[in-house]
Amino acid sequence: MFEVIEKERLVPNLHLLKIRAPEVVETLQPGQFIILRSHEEAERIPLSVADWDREQGTLTTIFMVVGASTEKLSSLKPGDTIPTVVGPLGRPTEIDQFGTVVCIGGCYGMGSIFPIVKALNEKGNNVIAILEARSHNLLYWQDKLSPFCSRLINITRDGSFGSKGHVKKSVEVLQDMGIVPNRVIANGCTFLVYKTTQDYARFDVPIIVSLNTIMIDGTGMCGVCRVTVDGKMKFACVDGPDFDGRLVDWEELLKRRKQYLDEEAFLVHNSGCGGV
Repeated sequence: MFEVIEKERLVPNLHLLKIRAPEVVETLQPGQFIILRSHEEAERIPLSVADWDREQGTLTTIFMVVGASTEKLSSLKPGDTIPTVVGPLGRPTEIDQFGTVVCIGGCYGMGSIFPIVKALNEKGNNVIAILEARSHNLLYWQDKLSPFCSRLINITRDGSFGSKGHVKKSVEVLQDMGIVPNRVIANGCTFLVYKTTQDYARFDVPIIVSLNTIMIDGTGMCGVCRVTVDGKMKFACVDGPDFDGRLVDWEELLKRRKQYLDEEAFLVHNSGCGGV
């Protein structure tokens, strides 16, 4: 059993969960993920890792309440235990000296981009962090990210904080600043990383996106997370989750992401779940 050390609602519908899992943390690297269950009968949920402490043996994940399982996860309290924390899973994000790296985070991706920003900074890169949200009250962790990036840019769709717009607006902001990236990294919902791929294509540089595909076992056995990259079938859990977005078959991926929407809606409406 794995002990819950901390549980916090960061912003509406986004929760932070800190868990003691020393064996997982021992080899964890930026960009990798875990799979956990909130209780014995719960489904397996893949979650990105936002931070960890090897000395304390703890890891931090940030997740959105989207259905019955994540709603139950959000109800956990410090001192509670959960039966399953599996990881680290997936390939780590490539960290090297690239030059100027733009790191874009939206939703839970504002958290999962943190270890990547930190590692890139330690390698001597000029890191530009961009946080994107619908409104100012959905932004978080600016103070945690700021020490590791030369610029922190906020984009809100309603214009309540920072620049008004979506990912495309961040391209305009960078161009106004005279910043040309050598690499782009994006973490967040499928639509965000898809739009990042479209809008940043003009720079003709690698656009590394973390794909949050439907996933079951996380070891490449079930095949549910398969994606087409550069015309070849890949498994997001073992070949990813990072891929160059320029090579991803987005039409196929977006269709696959929608295939269980009816079942998810049924579970939400019949489990007493509500966005928290």
